[in-house]
Amino acid sequence: MISNVSLVTVYVTDQTESKQWYIDKLGFVETADITMGDNGFRWVTVAQPDHPELEVTLMVPGPPLTDDLAEAIRRSMADGTHGALGLRTENCQKAFEELTAKGVEFIQPPAERPYGVEAIIRDNSGNWLVLVENREFDPSKGDFGPR
Repeated sequence: MISNVSLVTVYVTDQTESKQWYIDKLGFVETADITMGDNGFRWVTVAQPDHPELEVTLMVPGPPLTDDLAEAIRRSMADGTHGALGLRTENCQKAFEELTAKGVEFIQPPAERPYGVEAIIRDNSGNWLVLVENREFDPSKGDFGPR
């Protein structure tokens, strides 16, 4: 059976620039950068160093997507409305300060949520990345307020 999720795709506008952004800004490491086939298809992956079992593929929208879907993804990235990843942190405020110092754009600073403290980053392709400091809560008890 399935043991874990091992790969997720984040659509980007430029694989080289995005790979460098994820490495320089978020501290990820390169796990693959391979050009395959006669058409120049490029497979680029990065991972958080403590969790190499989950790779993030940085993919330019294109085949095998339809032209319409690829264009819709490009539009949503350009509009800054394309969601991509949820990232966990032990201390959202500290991560906010460190990432801000590295030039990371935050579209929402740390804010209390029922499930913890959340901030939202925009990557260099326009994707939203949610940064969360989790806390336990019980949604069945209507436990939706900050603690």
